[in-house]
Amino acid sequence: MLALILRRAGSSLLTLVLVSMLVFVGLEAMPGDACTAHLGRDGKGAVLEACRERMGLNRPAAERFIEWGGRLLQGDLGTSMQRDKPIAEIVGWRLRNTIVLSAVAVLVGIPLAIFLGVIAGLRRDGSLDHLISSLSIIAMTIPEFISATILILIFAVSLGWTSGVVTIGYKAPVMELVSASILPAATLTLILAAHIMRMVRSSVIDVLDSDYVLMARLKGVPRRQIVWRHVVPNSLLPAISVIGLTIAWLLGGVVIVESVFNYPGLGRLAVDAVGDRDLPLVQAIALLFGLTYVVTNLLSDLVALFLNPRLRTFRA
Repeated sequence: MLALILRRAGSSLLTLVLVSMLVFVGLEAMPGDACTAHLGRDGKGAVLEACRERMGLNRPAAERFIEWGGRLLQGDLGTSMQRDKPIAEIVGWRLRNTIVLSAVAVLVGIPLAIFLGVIAGLRRDGSLDHLISSLSIIAMTIPEFISATILILIFAVSLGWTSGVVTIGYKAPVMELVSASILPAATLTLILAAHIMRMVRSSVIDVLDSDYVLMARLKGVPRRQIVWRHVVPNSLLPAISVIGLTIAWLLGGVVIVESVFNYPGLGRLAVDAVGDRDLPLVQAIALLFGLTYVVTNLLSDLVALFLNPRLRTFRA
């Protein structure tokens, strides 16, 4: 068990290093840099060279990457090239906002997905199963920006229940963030719940067809007891890894949804930073996203191993 955890931790660390390198190389390969983005049409000749010297962009790329890694090991994320502020200060509030948005989506989406998945599995091939499955497939196939646009047209434009664009500042109180994140969180919840629901439904059907459930039926155990004691707990075990992967998927969805709704989170900041060619800020955000991804997957695997000891032997 300990050896497995150490192997996963090592692979996670390697993943973070590779993500940082790929982001750095990708931005270096793009046309322009922070100075051309900042100066615009005035970025020519001596003015451009002075800006690059001030920002350190005239040094070799490998040297800048190694320097960034050394500062990171000391807990220093660096300074934003465009905003001229410590990156930790810039990222802190927006990270909180993204956590609030993701938490709302997860706290609503996972229970909803489990409930609908169990219902669909228990009513296999029935009209309710077909309805839930069809809606989940539709939710999975529609891109996030289209789902967001549809929700804006329905609830903001047609019904007028809420605003289609988030107008609060990035330092707004948490309760204001929760209120403002209704439509963005609903967009994430739809796709999050659809993926998890499909897995839970499949697991419920597999458990219902298992030998121990058949034996319980033959012994006359009440259906409600079979469902809550055997079907639901055992059907959630295979879904745990999918839940972890789906939560990690939120990282990509958050970037799109925050941009559509103008939500003041880390995803929108990432888009702005890429447009500004603010390399240190982009690297810091990518590192946070990568860290969230590997930690979420590691925790989901550990929970699955803890709840199902048979996996320990299989994965050892």
